[in-house]
This record gives sequence, structure tokens and C-alpha cells, in this order.
Amino acid sequence: LPLFKPPFGRLVAIDLNPPPLPIHNIAVYRQDVTDPIDELLDNHRVSTLVHLAFITEAGINRREIMYNREANLGSLRSVLNSCLRARIKHFVYLSSHTVYGAHPDNPVPLSDGAPLRTSPEIPYAYDKFLSEQIIQEFAEQHPETKVTVLRPCLVLGPNADNKVTRAFFRPWLMAVHDCNPPIQFLYEDDLARVLTIIIKQGIPGIFNVAGEGGVFYRELAEIIQSRLIELPAFLSYPLVQLTWRLHLQRHSTAAGLDMVRYPIVVSTSKLRHTTGYRFWHTSRDALESYTNACLFYQDAA
Repeated sequence: LPLFKPPFGRLVAIDLNPPPLPIHNIAVYRQDVTDPIDELLDNHRVSTLVHLAFITEAGINRREIMYNREANLGSLRSVLNSCLRARIKHFVYLSSHTVYGAHPDNPVPLSDGAPLRTSPEIPYAYDKFLSEQIIQEFAEQHPETKVTVLRPCLVLGPNADNKVTRAFFRPWLMAVHDCNPPIQFLYEDDLARVLTIIIKQGIPGIFNVAGEGGVFYRELAEIIQSRLIELPAFLSYPLVQLTWRLHLQRHSTAAGLDMVRYPIVVSTSKLRHTTGYRFWHTSRDALESYTNACLFYQDAA
């Protein structure tokens, strides 16, 4: 957020939670975005809206999964309707590279036009996929509104702290025998700069966003000082599913093992060619920055 200075006159933040830190030149409203927000948008003459609201929890059962899904899709539809009523000129949505799905036949790298093949068994990715379908329909029906969808990989940095990032930073990680896929990371400052360019220049379209290079999964475990528990696939999948059903861990079902078995490596050539942006940090930079921050706070505690 500190990077969102001129050319933006003022930021309007709408969230149920207060900002974690004081931010200059921002109007904050604590409100659920499932309720209409067009009056607020009108009052502040907002021209561009960036939609970030999303429940990342997987849900412990089918009922919770569907509840979270309805909340995610319902808030998106409500915000899009408010955008229409407030005559928003540009709508920006943060999706995820996971919409491509983890498959053994994934090309490396995946272009922005690659088919979306995410698994319904991974609620976070599948909800992002369903959200993109809603946004695509909105874009087709309302060509007067510019629509941008960004598909970032995992965003890390010294300030990153959420359920997704914490799922990686654990004392142990499960590995599938003979599998060591490359993983991309995005430094939080690079994402802020990309958003600034997209908003300032009013660029529509779909863009992958990821730091240069990657970190192999086993290398990741070494950097974050986690122990790898390595098993063959025929044992690891039922074991992870069993620990999930017994509530011994709440990070992932067995389907999540595909994410550390098969690569989801995205190409950022379209973004670089369209915007001229060159990433300041590599994937390894982002991971090491986050790791160092976590270790610092652990030592301080």
C-alpha cells in the first residue's frame, strides 16, 4: 500500500477489519462488501476498483466449503453490481496461478492463454476459477468497463502473513518420492508496482505475475529449515487424506499433494511486453525475505 501514492489522488479501503498499520491519504470504511458499496464509490468518485476480498480457508467439511464458496462468489457479484451502478471505469481482480491446476502434462511455462484445469478438490483454486468465470461473463456483457485479471503465484515478503503463506512455513513438509517441482514466488513490492502500472495506464486483460526464476521444492525445505517427510505416492496420498479427516492437520487434503508433485510454472512474457515492467526481485529473493522475517520474529519471541 505505501507504493500507492501519486498518480492516485486518494485510496478508499472497504473491509470488515481495520488497517493493520496507519496509512496516509486513505479513507477506511468497515463494511461487508456483500452489501452494496456503490454509494461510497460515488461519494469518493472512485474510477478503479481492486477486488481483494476472498476467504482462503479450505473448510473442514463439504458444508463449510460451500459456505465459503457462496461467500466468495456472492461478494464478487455484489461488488461487480456496485461497480456498474457507480460507473467504475476499471475493475481489477487478483486471481491465482493455481487456476491452471497441477498436472503431470503441464507445459513449462504456462502462458496466460493456457486452459484452466483446476481441481474441485482444492477449494481455494476452484473458487478462484469460478470467480474468473463470473468476471469473464461480466466483461463480455459490459465492454464499457475495463477488466483486468492478475494471476500471481504465492506472494511473499517481510510483511506476508496469512493462512496460505503459513501453510508453507511449517516444521515439516510432505514430499512425494522422486518429485521435485520448481515453485515460483512473487515479492510483495513487485505485486504493488505491477498493480500501480495496471491502474495508472488502465491496462485490461489477463496476466500471469511471478518473480524471475524459481525454487525447487527440496531447496525450499532447506531454505525454510523444514524437515521433508518423503513417501511414495501410493502411501502419501491416503496418509494425508487420513490426517485431514482425523483433523490432525488442516493445511490440505490429499489433492494438495499435486501442488508439490507437478509444476505450475507461469510465463510473465505477456505482462512484461505489455507494461515494460521488469521484476525487481527473483522468486528466491521473495522466499528468503519471508523466511528471514519469520526467523527474526521467532527469535524475538
